[in-house]
Amino acid sequence: MNEPLNLPSMIRIRQDLNAEEVSDLAQTLHRSLVDQQLAGRIRPGKRVALTAGSRGIDRIAEVLQLTVAWLKSLGAEPFIVPAMGSHGGQPPEGPVNLLAALGITEQTVGAPVEADPDTVVLGQAEGMPVHCARSAANADGIIVINRIKPHTSYSGEFESGLVKMLAVGLGLRPGATLVHTQGAHAIPTMVPEKAKVVLRHAPVIAGIALLENGLDRLKRVEVMQADEIMSREPALLEEARRLRPMLPFDEADVLIVEFLGKNLSGTGMDTNVIGRRFLTGEKEPDAPRIKRIAVLRLSAGSKGNAYGIGLADVTTRAVVQAMDPPSMHANAMTSTFVERARVPMALPCDRMAIEAAVSTCNQPDLRNLKIGRIRNTLNLEEMEVSESLLKALTRSVDVLEGPSEWCFDDQGNLDLA
Repeated sequence: MNEPLNLPSMIRIRQDLNAEEVSDLAQTLHRSLVDQQLAGRIRPGKRVALTAGSRGIDRIAEVLQLTVAWLKSLGAEPFIVPAMGSHGGQPPEGPVNLLAALGITEQTVGAPVEADPDTVVLGQAEGMPVHCARSAANADGIIVINRIKPHTSYSGEFESGLVKMLAVGLGLRPGATLVHTQGAHAIPTMVPEKAKVVLRHAPVIAGIALLENGLDRLKRVEVMQADEIMSREPALLEEARRLRPMLPFDEADVLIVEFLGKNLSGTGMDTNVIGRRFLTGEKEPDAPRIKRIAVLRLSAGSKGNAYGIGLADVTTRAVVQAMDPPSMHANAMTSTFVERARVPMALPCDRMAIEAAVSTCNQPDLRNLKIGRIRNTLNLEEMEVSESLLKALTRSVDVLEGPSEWCFDDQGNLDLA
């Protein structure tokens, strides 16, 4: 058996991320709803659909509960539509269970969840039918709710947000499948064109855009009329780009990611953070440039869906043993991005996985090894870096502790509790 590598000691650092949060969500959201003069379009007894579905949005259940309460105060009958494209699993149980995992149930938000899997076709865009959830299309009104953030598979004027929720989320499985079958290069054009058809032919009343700070907490709530969504979202996306947390370096030899998970990013690891998309024919981000990525665990919140593990170079048997292949394969087939479901070399323990990444990164002098270690790609306020990487950081940080040695147990694993 080979002798263990002499891994460089690590230094814990903290970077200064935007921490501004919405101060009084109930008051802020109510004031915004009133300021938009939406009450005149909502009559007693009218059914109003609210979209829900994207994972990991801070305080999303509270946003829905407050919106439901406001609608009920006007005499309306709100309900929740699981608008998650193809990511909810087999309907109706899959979408309902996913929303419940996000804290969204009739008990928590005060409105029923209607997971009708059927869609109606509202028209054509880019030569393809535009699907919309039947329950939403047949409602008296729709309020589309989503977080605005950079997408992990493409770049454009509209990425993750209200427009994508209209075009893909409300399209349920049929609509999402049609979008993805065209490939990542077509999505930036297709999404806004499909959204325009939905806005013209479905009873969309308003949009509620959510922006998060660098700590993944709700920073701002923007309520807008339906006819403002297309014009206002691009500026919100640019603000989201400025707020998003990123690694404080442009290049590294090895990045250790402790946890991958669908509850952490739609691609398990945020491609904007790690600088990898792995999409055939698509240009990779300019930075960061990381030679080797090792993933050590699959988050419990992923429920076995290890989609995105293909973005790593090495992993552990613990990740493989925690996988639910059918769930991961369904995600890959619908997105068509099958590269992200490839399982890399899986080593018996954390030490062996890390050493495999280190020994194949073409850095013969371990004293100069630029290695970083993060919890996941969502929580980037604190992390560990080697001394060589500390010297190469591109932004100022606070040194919290270290240098300290790696601490593996008798099985060669780290304590990642």
